[in-house]
Amino acid sequence: MNSFRFAHPEYLYLLLLIPFMVVGYWIWIRYNKKRLAKFGHFDFIQPLMPNKSSFRKGLIFSLTLTSATCIIFAIAQPQFGSKLQKVKKEGIQIMVALDVSNSMLAEDIRPNRLDRAKMAVSKLTDKLQSDQIGLIVFGGQAYTQIPITSDYSSAKMFLASVNTQMVPVQGTAIGAAINLATKSFNPEFTGSKAIIVITDGENHEDDAIGAATNAKEEGIHVFTLGMGLPQGSPIPIQKNGQRRFIQDNQGKTVISKLNEQMLKEIAEAGDGGYIRANNTNIGLNSIFSKINKLDKKEIETRQYSEYEDQFPYFIGAALFFLVLSMLLIERKNKWLAKVNLFGNEENRA
Repeated sequence: MNSFRFAHPEYLYLLLLIPFMVVGYWIWIRYNKKRLAKFGHFDFIQPLMPNKSSFRKGLIFSLTLTSATCIIFAIAQPQFGSKLQKVKKEGIQIMVALDVSNSMLAEDIRPNRLDRAKMAVSKLTDKLQSDQIGLIVFGGQAYTQIPITSDYSSAKMFLASVNTQMVPVQGTAIGAAINLATKSFNPEFTGSKAIIVITDGENHEDDAIGAATNAKEEGIHVFTLGMGLPQGSPIPIQKNGQRRFIQDNQGKTVISKLNEQMLKEIAEAGDGGYIRANNTNIGLNSIFSKINKLDKKEIETRQYSEYEDQFPYFIGAALFFLVLSMLLIERKNKWLAKVNLFGNEENRA
């Protein structure tokens, strides 16, 4: 279990104000320069304002911005776990096998198949309480991205980094993903186990139905979630800084279509179920509702029961930077020039 957390992470959205503050400051600087330009060229006006320091002005703004950032972190209430204990709860184990081949970049489901799938898995993780989850990514090969875990925060962090560059071999080896997921469960866990395969089913290369059948024989349910629409969509890529579409050897634009029949057969062989995603409903909620009805067994996990607040450190840092910014003045000072507080600041200002 992750020892660090924010008690109120929703306040971190306030960090979105920081870029607006920077843009606002830049606009203000431009506005002042235009006002000065009315009196003549800046090189001629500057000697008339020998004590004016642009460097100090920027430094004061940077310190104020840093102080504001620290305050936002303090409001979110950062905490470190201080007491670790064992907790026993009833739950199930879920392995998500996510297709990261290039065809998942198709945009028939907005913003594209892969990004929408990642958002759906993230929301699924938010619904978990006593269950454990793991993640496998696959293209032409399958790799374990997140071993089975109860640490939902870490799972979401790793999920956010998933992209089509993670798997060097293109393709859609669904069978390899199911086989790897089958081996990834805790062998000592006797409760229900489920695999959720999220893919468009294109370029099917191995015996996925056989893999699903083997998983079923081991008591594992295999569910499939079809990403894409039957009519298909071209696959956008960035080439030489330009947006293009993948083409075949004849120079024709490749249209990636959902292989719905294959995914239905895999789900049937794995004693699970199939759901097709669309632009309004991804379908993971429906799959999770079915999985949640499976038998649950006791899972022992270790988690922090007590946390120590760390916000005083951020409050202290915020006050330090705020006071420092207040002690500085925008104009040059003869006494400070003698103290040489900023080194060669005279030359830079």
